[in-house]
Amino acid sequence: MERLQKIIANSGVCSRRKAEELISQGKVTVNGKIINELGFKANESDDIRVNGEKISAEQKAVFLLNKPKNVISSSSDDRGRTTVVDLIDSNLRLYPLGRLDYDSSGLLLLSNDGELMQKLIHPKYEVEKTYQVTIDGLINDNEISQLEKGIEIEDYVTAPAKAKLIRKNENRYTSFLEITIHEGKNREIRKMFEKLGYHVLKLHRIKEANIELGNLKSGEYRRLKPYEIKKLNDYLDRNNI
Repeated sequence: MERLQKIIANSGVCSRRKAEELISQGKVTVNGKIINELGFKANESDDIRVNGEKISAEQKAVFLLNKPKNVISSSSDDRGRTTVVDLIDSNLRLYPLGRLDYDSSGLLLLSNDGELMQKLIHPKYEVEKTYQVTIDGLINDNEISQLEKGIEIEDYVTAPAKAKLIRKNENRYTSFLEITIHEGKNREIRKMFEKLGYHVLKLHRIKEANIELGNLKSGEYRRLKPYEIKKLNDYLDRNNI
């Protein structure tokens, strides 16, 4: 037997956190009985309904997408803009595992696995994400050290980052870096560079946890292979602190 919220999340209906909210709101029934106890356990063979709709087991899948700029990291958009889910040809109920800014590009994972989503976005797992960043200006070693130590932005200090200068272009007056963070607060990297007086011209994610973007072109995607999903889960288990 499994906790009810886990069964719901595994069905692909919603995330585990959302399932807990629905249970608390009395919107989940098991074999005709309303359940509002978060510790309740059930079997996948039970008649489990969310808002009156029966859930069923769904094959788990994880997709790796090279998200283009100007695409929403969401499963839907009330303004009619293109979402990352629109780019993937699948009948599965997918949602992005985390987010990537509208004006940023690169690696984004999507899945119908609610448990995996919770692990990837929960701060305790400290999932590392690596980005290629182009900024306007010629950054110096002292400023790179500041990125690595943590920068005060708004009402918090960023966690130490890994930063590496790849090259400077004095003719175009730009710098190209790789930076790895594990916090992923809203527009954090852009704010870090703004604090140093730079404007981010391009932000492109190339790695998350131990999954790399590889040679996927913008807008292309592929389904992760079983060994890659196992490798990802192994990484998350090691980071469960």
